Amino acid sequence: IEGLVTDLGADQIVKGGQTMTPSADDILSAVYSVPAEIVFVLPNNKNIILAANQAKDIIEDKTIIVVPTKTIPQGITAMISFSPDMNPEENLEAMKDASQCVRTGEITYAVRNTTIDGHAIEKDDIMALGDDGLLAVAKEKGQAVLEALKAMVNDESEIITIYYGQDIPEEEAEAVAARIRKAYPQVETELQYGGQPIYYYFLSVE
Repeated sequence: IEGLVTDLGADQIVKGGQTMTPSADDILSAVYSVPAEIVFVLPNNKNIILAANQAKDIIEDKTIIVVPTKTIPQGITAMISFSPDMNPEENLEAMKDASQCVRTGEITYAVRNTTIDGHAIEKDDIMALGDDGLLAVAKEKGQAVLEALKAMVNDESEIITIYYGQDIPEEEAEAVAARIRKAYPQVETELQYGGQPIYYYFLSVE
């Protein structure tokens, strides 16, 4: 994931995760390391938007523009929409509009028996989490992906992007992508190595 966003033009990446949400100070440090007067910050997590806005309010000698992306796929799509030919306000609107057209799925595993949104989940079950909660529960990763996409793909969907994690062999990811292409022949399906821990797959539907 870090390589993908760097290739798209990111100057700094603030490390984060489920148990280490970056602070406003972490974001400020990254912003100060960028040799620019105007810096776009993409939180890529709903829990980091507040810290990004706090950093925006604190800083005095630079301008921070927060693009309120809630997931990594939203952030990637927003970055693709950036244009050096547009002014900052135009870029913010373009990036927000693009990110809002993205539906995200995250495939991970249950660490304990629990109940989410009325679904009984056993330890080691495969969970598909969406923008608004649980999308599916399955015993197999590929099945969880397909169940999640049933809830994410609609008649207007054009592109499905799969970012497979560090625990997924390439051949397994290719097989899942082939199942998706068979299920959704009308939609372009792209496969990318994300390398992320904990989450077997990130899914993006645009």
